[in-house]
Amino acid sequence: MKDTALPLSPQSTSSQGGLVVRTNQGAEPGLGMGPLQEEPLAEGLAEAGSHPWALVRRVLTTLLLLGLLLGSSVLLVYTFGSCGPRPCETPVCLDLLAQYLASRNTSVDPCSDFYSFVCGKTKGSINSFQALAEENRVRLWRILEAPRAWPPGSGEEKAFQFYSSCMDTDAIEAAGAGPLRQVIEELGGWPLSGNWTSPDFNRTLRLLMSQYDYFPFFRAYLQPHPTLPHTPVIQIDQPKFDVPLKQEQEQKIYAQMVREYLNYLNQLGLLLGGAPDKVQEHAGLSISITSRLFQFLRPLEQRRAQVVTIAQLQEMAPAIDWLSCLQAMFTPMLLSASQPVVVHDLEYLRNMSQLVAGLQLRHREFLQSHMILGLAGSLSLALDSKFQEAHQELNQRLREWMERPPVPPRPRWMECLEKTRTFFEPTLAALFVHEAFNKDTQKAAMELFSDIKDTLLARLQRLPWMNEEARNEAQDRVTRLQVKMGAPEWALEAEQAAQGYPEVRLGPSFLQSVLSCVRDFRARVVRSFLQPVPHHRWRVPAWGVSAYYSPSDHVMVFPAGLLQPPFLHPGYPRAVNYGAAGSIMAHELLRLFDQLLLPGGCRACDCDTCGLQRALLCLERHYAALPLPGGTSFNSSHMLLENVADVGALAIALQAYRRRLLWHRGETTLPRLGLSPQQLFFQSHAQMMCKEPWSQGPQGQHSPPQLRVHGPLSNTPAFARHFHCPQGTLMNPTSRCQLW
Repeated sequence: MKDTALPLSPQSTSSQGGLVVRTNQGAEPGLGMGPLQEEPLAEGLAEAGSHPWALVRRVLTTLLLLGLLLGSSVLLVYTFGSCGPRPCETPVCLDLLAQYLASRNTSVDPCSDFYSFVCGKTKGSINSFQALAEENRVRLWRILEAPRAWPPGSGEEKAFQFYSSCMDTDAIEAAGAGPLRQVIEELGGWPLSGNWTSPDFNRTLRLLMSQYDYFPFFRAYLQPHPTLPHTPVIQIDQPKFDVPLKQEQEQKIYAQMVREYLNYLNQLGLLLGGAPDKVQEHAGLSISITSRLFQFLRPLEQRRAQVVTIAQLQEMAPAIDWLSCLQAMFTPMLLSASQPVVVHDLEYLRNMSQLVAGLQLRHREFLQSHMILGLAGSLSLALDSKFQEAHQELNQRLREWMERPPVPPRPRWMECLEKTRTFFEPTLAALFVHEAFNKDTQKAAMELFSDIKDTLLARLQRLPWMNEEARNEAQDRVTRLQVKMGAPEWALEAEQAAQGYPEVRLGPSFLQSVLSCVRDFRARVVRSFLQPVPHHRWRVPAWGVSAYYSPSDHVMVFPAGLLQPPFLHPGYPRAVNYGAAGSIMAHELLRLFDQLLLPGGCRACDCDTCGLQRALLCLERHYAALPLPGGTSFNSSHMLLENVADVGALAIALQAYRRRLLWHRGETTLPRLGLSPQQLFFQSHAQMMCKEPWSQGPQGQHSPPQLRVHGPLSNTPAFARHFHCPQGTLMNPTSRCQLW
């Protein structure tokens, strides 16, 4: 049925929403139209004639409709146009852009060498993790340098006062050797000082260990019990020496290094006011004692740790009063003769005891000098420039004889910062987290980890080499995992700062401040071991850049220092956060399954282990086929677990990023790079490995950076797709390995 638009035809009109709707007479009610009323022709002509604006109204209505359509079209074009990635031009994004532009080499084909494409112009021998550690150190330095007013007696006030006293070199120079001479008098003096009281050997040893943190004949420290991780146990090990072990050097080189150490001891004795002839005699006998102790040492592979009681140890090495020395060292622990301790080289302790017993009988003054000279060397960095320069010269000469490159002297602020962050870690952790890990950053990190974990759980459902039992066990491990980010809870508690380290007494000299902090620090370590479970004991400081997994506590830790630019920032494009920090998180999560990947480790996998072993062998061959700069070769078979985690981490982070884009619109990218968000994801992932070209040498547990970039990316089809890599290029091989 057609509507009739003739103006002279009988019609009816109804107004709907301002529009005129015309209908024919006789229209069927079934079309939903209301009853029609007839209109006389005369009235229709009269209405037409009496309204000259009717035609104008129709034109305006048509124009209005066209305007609405045009406006809608413009709105749709704007809306769909704005759905694409917008350039991020905030200061944090521009800083990241500058870093990317400074390191990338666009003359390199990304499909043939993506590492050089991303890192080809990198300057410096440190990678992004090491650079971030340096940045965190500078951030701590700026915190300590900023003038602030703290509550009297608070932890912040003491930390800042300690740092300031360390930087006050004028006061340290004015004090000279006086503070150390006072310490020597407290220990009973020594023959070269002219005030020799021949104190009891074990009293001196007890004071050296408990008050000055110096161990001339053995080391004692606390570690978790090997089978009871929340139970502390005292460890007794060989001491540390300033001179490298003889067995590690050639005879001629070792003899020269001993002469350098003898010269150093002579300098210490002279700085303390000893007569030159007496100093030379006692320094020579101190070297002789050290050489004898060297002879008792055994290589690490020949040592065998064993558990004995303090009473048993007393019988085996009777020259040392073990109970009194260890009790003074580990207060507030209550020790008894039946206390078990772990001894790492019992034969060394027996021989050391015989040597000490003989010296007590015949050369007690030389034994005292040996301990005093060693203490002076250990405290030299807290004394004036003459002691520090002597120590630095010894280190440089030893490095020359060992054919190691010289280490330039560090600025004073670095030395002071290192001491301050050691003694006042709780305070600096809280200040660092407050500045560098605010609520927005913490929220972004937790959301990212949640996405990574959920993606891993989903992928576990599809692993062909896992049967149902193994899959359920793996998912349970991921679900039960605890994650901690930022800093330990105890470091962020307000009462920790309010307590203000009551055992720390600063002054009157910087050396006395250092010694007071040493005693307080050791007491805090002991108390932390005595805390009830289930508190996890962090292995890294808040400003650290290393994540780790603790199997005993089933806890994964990401310190605040790691979750920083250029790896993570709430204002970064998501591609950057997922490609960098997301890959780091996924890598750590996959370390939960290291045991499964070892031969026979997946007992519940049954015959499906065949597929697992084929995938592992495929990955090993995949890495072996990747070239290294200059035609060098590298055997990465012993790094298979790390390579597996690298490959799986990239796959999980990429899938998590895709899922995030699917449900959350509004992605951004970095301007001037010419990279899509997906390409930016791979750029940020590879950027973490950037450093100067790798040369053959020890790499620790990781493959060279080129392999850590090319291995996972060439095994990822999405990379070749987004960078349009031709088949058969390095980054788009003909075959890939399917593991995670």
